[in-house]
Amino acid sequence: MRSILVANPKGGCGKTTISTNLAGAFAQAGLVTAIADADTLRNSLNWIERRSGNLPPIHGLDWTKGIGKVKKNIDRLVIDAPAAIHAKDFQSLLKMADAIVLPILPSAFDQIAAVAFLGKIETLKPIRKNRKPVAVVANRVRARTRAARSLLEFLNQFNHAPVATIRETVIYTDAAEAGASVFDRRGSAARAIQAEWAPLITYID
Repeated sequence: MRSILVANPKGGCGKTTISTNLAGAFAQAGLVTAIADADTLRNSLNWIERRSGNLPPIHGLDWTKGIGKVKKNIDRLVIDAPAAIHAKDFQSLLKMADAIVLPILPSAFDQIAAVAFLGKIETLKPIRKNRKPVAVVANRVRARTRAARSLLEFLNQFNHAPVATIRETVIYTDAAEAGASVFDRRGSAARAIQAEWAPLITYID
């Protein structure tokens, strides 16, 4: 099993969108996939409940009250961490993870919060020793905008160039309402968006 922890202490940065679409990508690839939802809002679990039986199954694990057991047949586990996560809780989830995905929005507030979070977690031994790498994802980015350029310049200052850049599009909202991911969609528009995730999936694997 390979486990991916999607974390950022700032709310609204797209952790659940990243979590559900990563899970969708793994499931479409034929991997037995689960999402462990550690956020009391239960957005990932609610997404799974809306998911059609015609789509590749994704198992939901309720970790809102603590880390639970994971079945041995799971190939990929995506952990959707809560916002405002405390250091002790993060370290508990970190023990379960092989890699960390940190989504960041192109805004000054999100950038400052993310760098502060990176500064804290990089002192942790598994991350400092690069045993558990951190993949920064530039999320909800509008191409060729000042905010997008500012985000990339900001991250490069801290030697954290994004592994992937995910554009802002209504396709994510439409898919989420049906418990689907962009990887459950067909057509040229969906394929173009799916290609944006390829560097992140390669990095994780």
